[in-house]
Amino acid sequence: FLDQLLLVNFLPDPFCGGSVARAMFEGKKYVVLRDLGAKVVEGDLNDKASVEAALKGAYGAFLVTNFWDHFSKEKEVCQASTFVPQGKVVADVAKSQGLKHVVYSGLENVKRLTNGKLEVLHFDRKGEVEEYFWSIGVPMTSVRVAAYFENFLGPLKPVKASDGDYYTLALPMGDVPMDGISVADIGAAVCSIFNSPEEFVGKAVGLSAEVLTIQQDADVLSKSLGKEVRDAKITPEAYEKLEFPGAKEMADMGRFYQMKPDRDIKLTHRLNPKVKSFSQFISENQAALKSS
Repeated sequence: FLDQLLLVNFLPDPFCGGSVARAMFEGKKYVVLRDLGAKVVEGDLNDKASVEAALKGAYGAFLVTNFWDHFSKEKEVCQASTFVPQGKVVADVAKSQGLKHVVYSGLENVKRLTNGKLEVLHFDRKGEVEEYFWSIGVPMTSVRVAAYFENFLGPLKPVKASDGDYYTLALPMGDVPMDGISVADIGAAVCSIFNSPEEFVGKAVGLSAEVLTIQQDADVLSKSLGKEVRDAKITPEAYEKLEFPGAKEMADMGRFYQMKPDRDIKLTHRLNPKVKSFSQFISENQAALKSS
């Protein structure tokens, strides 16, 4: 029966979505990306009719909405409904077409959980979509992914210090460890969830390869770079004053991460026994780190 399943995979996020598509194609149980030798069905998350056409006949769907693509919480939430902006469009269509299992790349609704004390828009909008899926009775699993290791090759990469021959990592975590995972390892975990709907439908699953303090991350990066990397020890209060778009949001994310949201390392390793540690990831991406 599994050989006959069709999975429609909406992929506005080329990293997480691509990881899932590759893992599913390698598993040979689902129909996915054309460039991997499989079938492609197009769908526009802003167009309900195209979503209906794309999901027609599907067993299930893996859904990633992308807040940063349009920097709008309202639009992303809509990607999932007909009366609220995108994620809810897919929920409505999944419900009407009777999909058996949707796996959604979700996160916590931080604003609701903290009674408005914190607002992390790219978490909150995913949390709202999660809640909507469950409220209308779609058989859904929310996968809440830890911080991507890949960010340390880009936006979170070590920065050369102005007062010496060393680098710093500026993340507002204090001494509280932060969960992390490589994007490439998410796909196999999602495949395992699709293969066990009886265990995971109706649940939120937190994925994490391991949990490290920022200084432990810095130590790994020091070894790879051959240069000293230090935790900048920046506070959320100082971070939110930095002059770049999203600084306040990132500071509140740090505050929320310090509350230790549920990410299950043991379960993640069961879902994907080959999941990499941060040290393994950096070792395999040493050239990219040094050129970034």
